[in-house]
Amino acid sequence: MIIDSHAHVVMPPESFRYMAELIGGRANPSTTPRISDDSVRKVAEELVRSMDSVGTDVQFISPRPYLQMHSVKPPRVSELWSQHCNNIIARYVALFPDRFRGVAGLPQFMTESPEVRVVAELKRSVNELGFIGCLINPDPTESEGTPAGLGDPFWYPLYEAMTALDVPGLIHSAGSCSARESYTLKFINEESIAIISLLDSKVFETFPDLKIIVAHGGGAIPYQMGRFRSWSVRKGETVSFDEKLKMLHFDTCNYSKDAIELLLRVAGTDNVMFGTEKPGTGSARDPITGRDYDDMKPVIESIEWLTAAQKKNIFECNCKRVYTRAFCEVSTRP
Repeated sequence: MIIDSHAHVVMPPESFRYMAELIGGRANPSTTPRISDDSVRKVAEELVRSMDSVGTDVQFISPRPYLQMHSVKPPRVSELWSQHCNNIIARYVALFPDRFRGVAGLPQFMTESPEVRVVAELKRSVNELGFIGCLINPDPTESEGTPAGLGDPFWYPLYEAMTALDVPGLIHSAGSCSARESYTLKFINEESIAIISLLDSKVFETFPDLKIIVAHGGGAIPYQMGRFRSWSVRKGETVSFDEKLKMLHFDTCNYSKDAIELLLRVAGTDNVMFGTEKPGTGSARDPITGRDYDDMKPVIESIEWLTAAQKKNIFECNCKRVYTRAFCEVSTRP
């Protein structure tokens, strides 16, 4: 089985009209979103065709991160939008329960505690919609402020809810309000900051069952290991940086064979799960291979030093082990 652990929903056109209403009306839309079954099915079928074209069996789909509007005022905007996106995802899962699983977008806002809105939407998404995980944006200010690092107790209400529900979190930044930082660069920067904040904290001592996946191959950290090994030694750490890194999981949304091989050697083949984000940033034709950059299955298969068992772990088993709810009875609630 090929499980794509990192993918995002393509929204029906009507959803973007609702988004405009939310922003323009400052969370007071003039209409209630009504998305027809035909419209939802049309987009869901397009996603299934895209999966079939690259041999993907199941995709874990979440809202488009850069559209989550975590810095848009008032916070009710993100709350309503997150609910809408999660509801749409649940309808996709209901249409194709063998092909999709839902990963929740959360209504994070600036420096507002996760206790205020985030935990409630996570519980709703898991308990009512049957979702299997969530996204975590390390910077809900979207570059407009200085957020608490993921190792800070500020995040503990979310971690407590995640462990109680037994759902993992995918660290994935959202938009960027900085002219210096495209959202693609923002993702890499925030993932790097998130890893160091988590590993330099007591989070995993406090929440030993917490499961975290770092998107896009872990930002820059796995490719700068020498610097952080030295940093750890200079701090007098008794646990090596390499051992600490293995408390996290990573996906393969990197689109570079050389980089993925390095990630697998550094993080270990038990800590990396297949992910493509297709369709997304990598959906562009590679002039050398003739395939889209995010057609990652042939890339993993071509790594000669991986055993058959290791490839199976990357494509399937690691994902099933971390996302324990993914292959229980699938909810088909719309």
